[in-house]
Amino acid sequence: MIKVCKHITLLTLTALALSLGACSSNEDSDEGVEIAAPVAASAAGGEKPYPYHDIRPAGDGERIHINPIGRLREVFNDSNYQHYAYAQKLGIEPIHSVKDAYFTSKPVVHVVSTANYSVDSLTHSIPFLVPQAEALLSRIGANFKDSLRARGGDGYRILVTSLLRTPQSVKRLRRVNVNSTDSSTHQFATTFDISYVRFDDYGVKRRIHQGDLKNLLGEVLLDLRKEGRCLVKYERMTGCYHVTAIK
Repeated sequence: MIKVCKHITLLTLTALALSLGACSSNEDSDEGVEIAAPVAASAAGGEKPYPYHDIRPAGDGERIHINPIGRLREVFNDSNYQHYAYAQKLGIEPIHSVKDAYFTSKPVVHVVSTANYSVDSLTHSIPFLVPQAEALLSRIGANFKDSLRARGGDGYRILVTSLLRTPQSVKRLRRVNVNSTDSSTHQFATTFDISYVRFDDYGVKRRIHQGDLKNLLGEVLLDLRKEGRCLVKYERMTGCYHVTAIK
C-alpha cells in the first residue's frame, strides 16, 4: 500500500469526516436552454490555497459568442459502464473512512481551491483525487478561463461540487440524489462533478449570462474528450457535468 497525503493532519481528517459533495440543482436558472444561440461578443494552481468565495448563479448577464456543439444531454452521454471501467483501471481501491486516505492502493492528492477552480463545501464527498484526475480538473479550469478571456469575460472559476466518495457516503447520497448509484465512479478518486448552474465569480468585472458560461464549459469539456482525456455525463437533474479522467 502507498502512504500518501503526508501533510494531512489529524485535525484535517477530523474536519473532513464531519463534512462527508453532491451537485447542486437549486439554482438551475437555464433549465430548458442547453445551447444558447451564438451572439457577437460585446496547471494545477500551485501550492498556495486560494480562498473560497461567495458563489451564486450568474443569472442574467451579457452574452458572449458560443460555438454550438449540439444538445448537451446527447453530446455528453457516456454511460456509467464506460466511466466505471476506466475508473477501476486508473483509480484507487475504494476506501471506507477518511483516515484510509493515508493508505490507498495508488497515490491521491488533496484537492483545494486553486487559481483554476474552486472547491464547493462538500457534504457527501472528501477532497481527494488521483493525480491524473486533479491534473485534468486543473486543465479544464485553465482552459475555461482562457476561453472566457478570449471572448471578453474574466473573473469566473469553475465550481467543483463532488470528489471522492466512500461506499457509506454513496449510500447516504442515494437517498437524496436520483443520479447516484451503488456503482459510483466517485469511489475510485478518478471522478469529479463540475456545476454548470453555479460559478465562482470572484473578481468579475463583466457579468456573463449563466447559459453562456454553461455552454462554454461544455465546449472545453468536448475538446478534452476528443483528446481522449475524459468521459463526461451531462446530469440535468443535479445541474452538473460528471467527469471521469481516463488517462
